[in-house]
Amino acid sequence: MTAKGDHMTTPSRTALITGSAGFIGFHLCQRLLADGFKTIGLDGFTDYYDVALKRKRHDMLQVHDGFIPVEGLVEDDDLVGSLCAQHRPDVIIHLAGQAGVRWSIENPRAYLDANLTGTFQVLEAARAHPPSHLLMASTSSVYGANTQMPYAETDKADTPMSFYAATKKANEAMAHSYAHLYGIPTTMFRFFTVYGPWGRPDMALFKFTKAILEGRPIDVYNHGDMRRDFTYVTDLVEGIRLLIDAAPDRNMSEIADDSLSTIAPWRVVNIGNGAPVRLLDFIEAIEAATGKPAIKNMMEMQPGDVPATWAKADLLKALTGYAPSTDIQTGVRAFVEWYRDYYAK
Repeated sequence: MTAKGDHMTTPSRTALITGSAGFIGFHLCQRLLADGFKTIGLDGFTDYYDVALKRKRHDMLQVHDGFIPVEGLVEDDDLVGSLCAQHRPDVIIHLAGQAGVRWSIENPRAYLDANLTGTFQVLEAARAHPPSHLLMASTSSVYGANTQMPYAETDKADTPMSFYAATKKANEAMAHSYAHLYGIPTTMFRFFTVYGPWGRPDMALFKFTKAILEGRPIDVYNHGDMRRDFTYVTDLVEGIRLLIDAAPDRNMSEIADDSLSTIAPWRVVNIGNGAPVRLLDFIEAIEAATGKPAIKNMMEMQPGDVPATWAKADLLKALTGYAPSTDIQTGVRAFVEWYRDYYAK
């Protein structure tokens, strides 16, 4: 097994990252560039949230000689295909897409275009120019109304509770069909509540920190009776980096409870801490990091939301030897330090 930090630098490899100006894409690009990958970063700079934040992330990536920025929408006809034809990436990591449960209720068309059409364009590009490994973002939201936890990759995921989750489940099925038909080694990630520096302004940590520092109340849904498997972004990126070198094949797996398809080189992997945290404990960590008390506005559950998520992360450990471990106090403190520095608070 490859342990954390043991993988070799691979200057000859090329990676195409979609969503490179996004929260996770930015951190992943930084990691791959540090490991010597030539990295093509594609992003559409959509205005779902602060475009200036996305531009700043890409500006930071462009100080690296190995980074090639490309601006465009992943759903644009044959954009990804032309990039693959030009650069012949060894690895494609598809992170671009419309995120957010709430926004999918208000503007579902954005999810149709970015998540379904965009993923189709990536799959077509991979079919025409096969990489050694195609890796694609899914979400823990696909587990939907499942109540038995921790969520395992082999659990059914047939009851999505938002259109966002439905598009991600569709992405998994679309990718499986291409893996089966064209033999493209494909790994799907199911992310669990990712947080950390340079995070998205629509996420709870960002909104709570901003409000607490400004002395404004925060909306606490389901009266705080929520649990999330918070995953620190550098832990997540470490998992992705190690999974690059764990491409699935058609051979029978010897790993217990492997999600490897019986008919395709396709697998789905949870990336999470495997330890649910109460929302109120999360808020306490923000209070400790900011040195200010939160004014809590207790609310009912939001449509499309679930009361708890919790990853069974054994498969990630079996494939890579790695398990995320950053505790919530450490991760929240790092975010608050970044937020105060970035916004001069």
